[in-house]
Amino acid sequence: MQAAGAAKAATRSVDARAVEQLDTAGALEILALAGGGPSAEIAAKDKAQADLFDLVRHNMCAAAPEHRENWLAHWLEEVGRGAVHFYTQAVNLCAFFGEILVVFVEACLQPKRFRFNAVIRQMYEVWIRALVIVGVLCFLIGVVIAYQGVQQLRQFGAETFTVEAVAIGMFRELGVLLTAIIVAGRSGSAFTAQIGTMQVNQEVDAMRTIGLNPIEWLVLPRIMALLFSMPLLAFWGDMAGVLGGAVACTVYLDFTFVQFFDRLRDTVGPWHFYTGMIKAPVFGIVIATIGCFEGLQVSGSAESVGQLTTKSVVEAIFCVIVLDAIFSVIFLLAGV
Repeated sequence: MQAAGAAKAATRSVDARAVEQLDTAGALEILALAGGGPSAEIAAKDKAQADLFDLVRHNMCAAAPEHRENWLAHWLEEVGRGAVHFYTQAVNLCAFFGEILVVFVEACLQPKRFRFNAVIRQMYEVWIRALVIVGVLCFLIGVVIAYQGVQQLRQFGAETFTVEAVAIGMFRELGVLLTAIIVAGRSGSAFTAQIGTMQVNQEVDAMRTIGLNPIEWLVLPRIMALLFSMPLLAFWGDMAGVLGGAVACTVYLDFTFVQFFDRLRDTVGPWHFYTGMIKAPVFGIVIATIGCFEGLQVSGSAESVGQLTTKSVVEAIFCVIVLDAIFSVIFLLAGV
């Protein structure tokens, strides 16, 4: 009752007979002054104006259809959109990798086109300047593995097997995986940001205009740099991790460095090391390809650079972990 009274009190009469020209926006304003309800009284100049007021009043008073949110339909829609986006990205990435292979074959057939100086410069950035961070993190991970191994194996009187735990864990999985994650966050993001900034500044378009292939000049040197650098960084990470494990074992066990490495040599076969090294160049190619691909997808603004840089890091780390799982299954089936 109070609401009805308030609505009635808000209804006014408006004389619009002096209005010479009227459109729907003007009719809407006049009806709003009159209260906007079905009982609003408008004195129109002629029948055309009256019909216009009636039309606007009808649309104002029409009840909006009740919309009930269906969470299941919304969820299925989001899943579908994600699946379509994933499929599109996968197809585009495969096509991009095919273009890279074509350019690589052309460069091999015409070595003068191969930009060795650019590859060396990129190797300095992704290899030499990453040695410290990779070495420190892998060293600390080796210490952690050794410490945890000693604590758990000591309960069974088997703490000497900590040497195998550290060496096999670092050689087969952790050394190359940690290195790949660091490189994805460091170099993969840098590739996306560099090429993305060139996209925003229209430098890539300028290269195409003067007949230069961006894949040959921007993408291929970065991929080759990571192809060569990842095995070197993975080897460095393996050695740092084993050294960290050796330091921890000399502290928590009655081991010397010589005893640690003698046991490592006698109990850990070379294939544990080779399995990690086989993964390294594959991870390098994947990280560089995704970083460059996302960089070339940048369009228009600095915000796009930031979004795609984050996206490239997430995608690269995801692909590295998936590939690592695939390699593990393959090596298991092969008995390696």
